[in-house]
Amino acid sequence: MNRALIVIDVQKEYFTGKLPVTYPHGTLNNILNCMNAARRRGIPIILVQHTNPYKNAATFVKGSDGWEILPEVLNKNHDYLVEKNFPGSFTGTDLESWLQNNNINTVTISGYMTQMCCDTTARQGYHRGFKVEFLSDSTGTLNVSNYAGTVTDEELHRSILVTHAMRFSNVLTTNDWIKRLGE
Repeated sequence: MNRALIVIDVQKEYFTGKLPVTYPHGTLNNILNCMNAARRRGIPIILVQHTNPYKNAATFVKGSDGWEILPEVLNKNHDYLVEKNFPGSFTGTDLESWLQNNNINTVTISGYMTQMCCDTTARQGYHRGFKVEFLSDSTGTLNVSNYAGTVTDEELHRSILVTHAMRFSNVLTTNDWIKRLGE
């Protein structure tokens, strides 16, 4: 199995910006632990950075503080950086060709937000024939309320994990994933 760890949108917007991630607790430490384990095992690490392409955008504006990847993630050794404009990391990027050129057949999903960019990227990977591992405690979200209703961070996160476990992904905890690496 040739896997790559995909670290999605670990940007300041989710920590000090307008969209603070609230569930589950400890996701950033788990992501950093995954990155450390991947590096020790020679697993490629791909950072993904969201850029909002729309004029007058309120979040993820290129060059803004909220757009920046957290330094503790960015300063770790990584193999590739993907800039995306849509929730899916494969849409409008060269991620798929990079994975294929590096003989990757399994993608491990971590980052933010569970129900948006992580979910979309995982489904896109599955649809493209990759095996997908979705890290339950290295992905995170927040409470959502809009015209369709309200859902808590925990309910939203759990619903996505259950859906992924039905078909799209192998849902694992960070510790279980690291154990599978032979750590």
